[in-house]
Amino acid sequence: MNTITYEPLLVALSYVISVFGSYTALQLAIAIPQARTWTGVISSVVGAAVAVGGGAIWSMHFIAMNAADMGVPVAYDAFLTFASLIVGVVACGVGLFVVGRSDGGPFNLPLGGVLTGLGVALMHYTGMAAMIMPAKINYDTNLFAASIAIAIVAATVALWLAFNLRGNLQRFGSALVMGVAVCGMHYTGMYAVQLQKTGETVASTGISLSPTDLAYSVFGITAVLLTLLLIYSAWRSQRMLRTEI
Repeated sequence: MNTITYEPLLVALSYVISVFGSYTALQLAIAIPQARTWTGVISSVVGAAVAVGGGAIWSMHFIAMNAADMGVPVAYDAFLTFASLIVGVVACGVGLFVVGRSDGGPFNLPLGGVLTGLGVALMHYTGMAAMIMPAKINYDTNLFAASIAIAIVAATVALWLAFNLRGNLQRFGSALVMGVAVCGMHYTGMYAVQLQKTGETVASTGISLSPTDLAYSVFGITAVLLTLLLIYSAWRSQRMLRTEI
């Protein structure tokens, strides 16, 4: 039986950062098919991948993890936590690259969606494995599978939106929907968790700040990074307009 409870404010912040990251990624992704050089393609893919993989998905995941009260003390393995971030960014980068090329075929969207969705699911469960606590995690098989399916569908929809929207209002509305999808995948995966307490004493290793401090720190750092990426996106758009004139 799942007995995890959540801090409502941190749950709300996890959604807010997911929407912010999604909107930033949508702003950046439109430059991928317009890029005329490989340098332009790669820089656009990296920027959008950091925004969606690091901001909309990983930061949402980490803040939500710290919103959860597992009923046992929790710390985080620094290596696995960082690895989960890299997995999320790389998975989104692969999907954006596959779908974003202007010469792409009809199978690029489903292929990119599957690759990205599986990568996002791997990010989530790597982050779960990073938890250090006196309990063993088991998963409900059906909910585990459902979380992966949600990740694939959400990734496919997100990739379609990234390359088919132009107006700012459309992008903001889509970011709200993407935030719901990302949170839906995460909390479905969390609902699949079945904790079996071991009663062991766990050494205080890894990241061991209070959950609230960790969540606020990640939120603040991510918000600053996403703001800088938005500024870069606006500057690049202005430069492209001047070039066309």
